[in-house]
Amino acid sequence: QVQLVESGGGLVQAGGSLRLSCQASGGTFSSYGMGWFRQAPGKEREFVSAISSSGDSTYYSGSVKGRFTISRDNAKITVYLQMNSLKPEDTAVYYCAAAQDHINLVPWLPKRGGVDAWGQGTLVTVSS
Repeated sequence: QVQLVESGGGLVQAGGSLRLSCQASGGTFSSYGMGWFRQAPGKEREFVSAISSSGDSTYYSGSVKGRFTISRDNAKITVYLQMNSLKPEDTAVYYCAAAQDHINLVPWLPKRGGVDAWGQGTLVTVSS
């Protein structure tokens, strides 16, 4: 079993940057694909980004591509989401997720399983 805890959320002005962190415990972190999802007020949870266990493969939704970067540090058992050029529409609760195969986190790829763990979320608010 793996547990996930997000941090780094907060209030930032449009055009600014923020880095989210997700630290894992209780599992073999290096074997998990990791990802980020977000849920804005009144909307469904949506995919943001995913990264393979090795860090060699990454995926991004069209709305964040070119602005956000996902990375991982297996030595620190932590996944990061660097968010640049933030927009008000990026305002949401951001959730970290873990899966045995990162493919299971990417909505446009065929699934071979599901999400194994979710973090409790961290709120990002982008003001104009």
